[in-house]
Amino acid sequence: MFNALVVNRDEESRKTSAAVEQISLDQLPDGEVTVAVEYSTVNYKDGLCIGPGGGLVRKYPHVPGIDFAGTVETSSDDRYKAGDKVVLTGWRVGEAHWGGYSQKANVKADWLVPLPDGLDTRQAMAVGTAGFTAMLAVMALEDHGLQNSHGPVLVTGAAGGVGSVATAILANLGYEVAGVTGRPETSEYLTSLGATQIVARDELNETVKRPLESENWAGCVDAVGGAMLARVLGQMKYGASVSAVGLAGGAGLPATVIPFLLRGVNLLGIDSVMQPYDNRVRAWKRIASDLPMEKLEAMVQPATLSDLPQLGADILNGQVKGRVVVDVNN
Repeated sequence: MFNALVVNRDEESRKTSAAVEQISLDQLPDGEVTVAVEYSTVNYKDGLCIGPGGGLVRKYPHVPGIDFAGTVETSSDDRYKAGDKVVLTGWRVGEAHWGGYSQKANVKADWLVPLPDGLDTRQAMAVGTAGFTAMLAVMALEDHGLQNSHGPVLVTGAAGGVGSVATAILANLGYEVAGVTGRPETSEYLTSLGATQIVARDELNETVKRPLESENWAGCVDAVGGAMLARVLGQMKYGASVSAVGLAGGAGLPATVIPFLLRGVNLLGIDSVMQPYDNRVRAWKRIASDLPMEKLEAMVQPATLSDLPQLGADILNGQVKGRVVVDVNN
């Protein structure tokens, strides 16, 4: 028997509840690889799955946790053997398939990536899905021509999980980073990650009638969406790109096509869930080389399985700063 955070739902009231329970291997879903999970983390999707489900969870009882890192125990796939260190993000694990809030997990071999040299399992989950997504966003901007001589790069939702890692990576690569936050108390934190400019959320949260404003930003990692993304599109420099990674400010986009037509702005969609294997490996190698570990450590808030019900509520309310690393064996 081993510990897992199990979410149950009362079918009459449709209300969910989450608690640490003991489960057995035969309760886990089928998988080609059994992993002894060491660390997981807390993402917005995890908050939904711990709580109301958000339409992500297909059936109950359910074990959330959309990412994890650990050691292979058994494998029926030749790519992995006992003792291998692995990391998993995406593939709807923690949503449709039981996830990382458990001391053991059964998954498909295709879903795993070997842990790159230079990272341990705790650091991998300090990165987690949020940091992996941030790296994909930075890579996409660079693939579309961004260079650090082009000017400042905007990061919206900069104090959140994706934004924190994006800020640290961009600053480490020599970019001038402008961090957008609605929490003034996080300004010192963002500066410590490498942000050289703090932009108040209110400055960008208002929809304007002008489709184009001054050309301010050479690139943008946007975790907010909604009215802020629409406003930012009109402030991008000619030929610049925005990597869209989130919708904390809403799924709508009250924008015009003018920035695309008159300034050649690119809106790049960043998906971390179904990302192909080769690009996953590329991103994790870049993380190991381009994310300063001392900055990563400064983002970390430690947690245990028993902390997760409260943390799930906190992240849905925008109360989690940086990265939460869950030690599932503590």
